[in-house]
Amino acid sequence: LLQGTASEATLVALLGAKAKAVRRVKQEHPDWSEAIITSKLVGYASNEAHSSVERAGLLGGVKLRLLPADENLRLRGETLEFAMQEDRRNGLIPFYAVATLGTTNACSFDALDEMGPVCNKEDVWLHIDAAYAGSAFICPEFRYLMAGIEHADSFNFNPHKWLLVNFDCSAMWLKDPTYVVNAFNVDPLYLKHDQQGAAPDYRHWQIPLGRRFRALKLWFVLRLYGVSNLQAFIRKHVALAHEFEDLVRKDSRFEIVSEVVLGLVCFRLKGSNERNENLLRRINGHGVIHLVPSKIGDIYFLRLAICSRFSESRDIQLSWKEIQNLADDVLAEDQPGK
Repeated sequence: LLQGTASEATLVALLGAKAKAVRRVKQEHPDWSEAIITSKLVGYASNEAHSSVERAGLLGGVKLRLLPADENLRLRGETLEFAMQEDRRNGLIPFYAVATLGTTNACSFDALDEMGPVCNKEDVWLHIDAAYAGSAFICPEFRYLMAGIEHADSFNFNPHKWLLVNFDCSAMWLKDPTYVVNAFNVDPLYLKHDQQGAAPDYRHWQIPLGRRFRALKLWFVLRLYGVSNLQAFIRKHVALAHEFEDLVRKDSRFEIVSEVVLGLVCFRLKGSNERNENLLRRINGHGVIHLVPSKIGDIYFLRLAICSRFSESRDIQLSWKEIQNLADDVLAEDQPGK
């Protein structure tokens, strides 16, 4: 089905997982109230996961632990399993985990092939948040990034991020929608109709009852471009990102912060965070290009994202020349006596 955003999909999956866990634990402990069971539930995600994952825990009224990613910014199966076992020893009930494929910070990929078997063994709902990177999976050469997807209970990506569909359009799959439907199904007489049960009633698969006709704009994009043109669009953006990466690596004043996998390049001027903050202020203040920063640990860096369907190599060259020129000003300021 189509949700509005990945944030909604993450929350819907969490609420489905919560309903499933409460039902299972209630059968094991009939004397426990739903409030007691809910107070023991705990979910998991990487500390590199999007803030909407933590927000879903707040909205769902459950504990959500952010676990440390490894040196490659990936949540590993071993880390997840250790946290679950620790929580079980403390009387908590693991019920939900989120694997991020393509983090917002640096487009890193959690170890889905390791997390999946752990979640399946522990009877924990595994949701995949591939909001940005999921569009790239239409290209066979990028599908290695989704290895282990067969272990997931739900999966989400946003065609409105990188597949030429206007906002909002967030595609979500559920392996078994039963628990989501049961969690959301309140069916008073005034909502009943003669065709009830003839087809999936998607109002029970989401938070709002009303549904926009999002599928139409997605269908038009698929019909207009076709698979081969959409694949070419993704491949072009990835190539442009690597073009920019090569320019950065050729300038010894700069460094690449994380591996460039798709259309995002994370880079910084060598030196202090303050130097990079100064550079960003100049770039965005100058008004030629716009960059968004981020931080991993104590390292502040800049992010160049290839997003527009109009992006060409000349835009990459223009962007890099702008960054270099403003970096000259920043470094000149740092010289003694300036």
